[in-house]
Amino acid sequence: MNRAVLSMAMGLAMLTVTQEAYSAEFTLESYFTGKTKATGSFSAINGVKRQFDVDLTGTWNGKTLTLREDFKYSDGERDTKTWRFTKIGPGKYTGTREDVIGETVVTIDGKVAKFDYLVNLGTAAKPNKVHFYDTMELKSDGTLVNTAWVTKYLLPVAKTKVVFRR
Repeated sequence: MNRAVLSMAMGLAMLTVTQEAYSAEFTLESYFTGKTKATGSFSAINGVKRQFDVDLTGTWNGKTLTLREDFKYSDGERDTKTWRFTKIGPGKYTGTREDVIGETVVTIDGKVAKFDYLVNLGTAAKPNKVHFYDTMELKSDGTLVNTAWVTKYLLPVAKTKVVFRR
């Protein structure tokens, strides 16, 4: 077999393996256990725009996914947040994070996860509570795209988009 045919056959085999890997059931633990990278943007109606990169590290203990997010914003600011998602049933999780008020419930249907949560973007002395509505969709190329609408008093005030890659 010549090199061109061999190379093409190997490429098709890898494509098939990749497609099969991402056609399996989508779960938070299967996607986020280990290392994941992401890029994202945030834009608000007041003109604030931010770009960021995220290095994620996920550990799964059989019941809870602990997902550390290390953010680096384009202006040089850094931040770390840690989600804890506990599986409560097939395609269902509860989640908490240090800046989330209460907990969220994540529901996965096929390749789409949806959840919403209340966050204080301000301080304890001067709170700025907003509501995030996240939709994560696993694409056939293995990327996971998260689009979130941010509302305050039920009015949309910002949008964020994050693309995760394994």
